[in-house]
Amino acid sequence: MGSRDTIDTSSASETGRAGVLLGALARPDDVIGLIGGLGAGKTVFAQGLAEGLGVEGPVPSPTFNLLLVHRGGRLPFFHFDLYRLDRLEELVDIDFREALESGGVAAVEWADRFPSEMPGDRLDVVFAAIDETRRSLAPCATGPRGRDLARRWLEVWHSEVDRP
Repeated sequence: MGSRDTIDTSSASETGRAGVLLGALARPDDVIGLIGGLGAGKTVFAQGLAEGLGVEGPVPSPTFNLLLVHRGGRLPFFHFDLYRLDRLEELVDIDFREALESGGVAAVEWADRFPSEMPGDRLDVVFAAIDETRRSLAPCATGPRGRDLARRWLEVWHSEVDRP
């Protein structure tokens, strides 16, 4: 069993489940930065976030679109992928700041590429691939809402996985 300050998953479905639990806790204007290497589980997690928000239908990776907006859940879901961006001006082109402040929930894959443009109150999730299927998800919160969201998410996860 891992630390109570991280979420350890043993499959893609568990990584997705961790996202579902966080999505169920999300409120308007929550921003969740997803940080980790290629194949670390960020998109699977974001798909779980969307499910936790009640988004129906496919939630593909926004790698080539940079931003995909999903409506129909209890809140709009803004799914960003900043991997292909090199310049700050490109964030302006995709209305990054406006989307973050539009009353939905934003998941930002590769949030560490533009740390200065991320809001000060958010929850970052740092993904580490342990092996082909196991992942360690470490919440790194900034600001009061980010800290509250991280605390509640860890509580819900550990109460679920510790259940006999």
